[in-house]
Amino acid sequence: MENAVKTTTRIKRKNNVRKLTALGMLGAISLILVSTVHFPIIPAAPFLEYDPADVPILIGTFAFGPIAGFLLTVVVSIIQGMTVSAASGGPIGIIMHIFATGSCVLVAGNIYRRNKTRKTAAVALTVGALIMTGAMVIMNLIFTPLFLGQSMETVIPMLLPAIIPFNLIKAGVNCIITFVLYKSISHLIKGE
Repeated sequence: MENAVKTTTRIKRKNNVRKLTALGMLGAISLILVSTVHFPIIPAAPFLEYDPADVPILIGTFAFGPIAGFLLTVVVSIIQGMTVSAASGGPIGIIMHIFATGSCVLVAGNIYRRNKTRKTAAVALTVGALIMTGAMVIMNLIFTPLFLGQSMETVIPMLLPAIIPFNLIKAGVNCIITFVLYKSISHLIKGE
């Protein structure tokens, strides 16, 4: 009986190390992506830049669950905000990234974990992208006036021509990439 307990404990420990290692690698990939691939996609708002950094976070969410994905989001957001994006947002950027990606991760991850099929993944990512876009409307109404040092009335006219389309495109592209990649690499991430 004692040997069975030791074996189970050893297996759990090994799985936890594997999970932490995979999440650490996904976090590192996310940071590399945000520092190397970023460009404006809405000419009216060149400060809104697309980056694929959420793809590894979403992959980690599907592989290890919404809580692991959210914790990965927090860690990546803080590191990114203190290094790669330090000059373009500071604490406001960190909070907005946690809220935006976190809302997508929690929603998509909770939908996907109930039924891990391609159809459910498509629904989860679609709903996650829409929730992220809605969350960013709220966050932009709160934080963009602080960041720009202007009133909310300055931000409201930017919603429809810039902020909403940008977030729909960014979230949509990242979710599509996640959908295409996840099943083919999930066994590598999980160590199966």
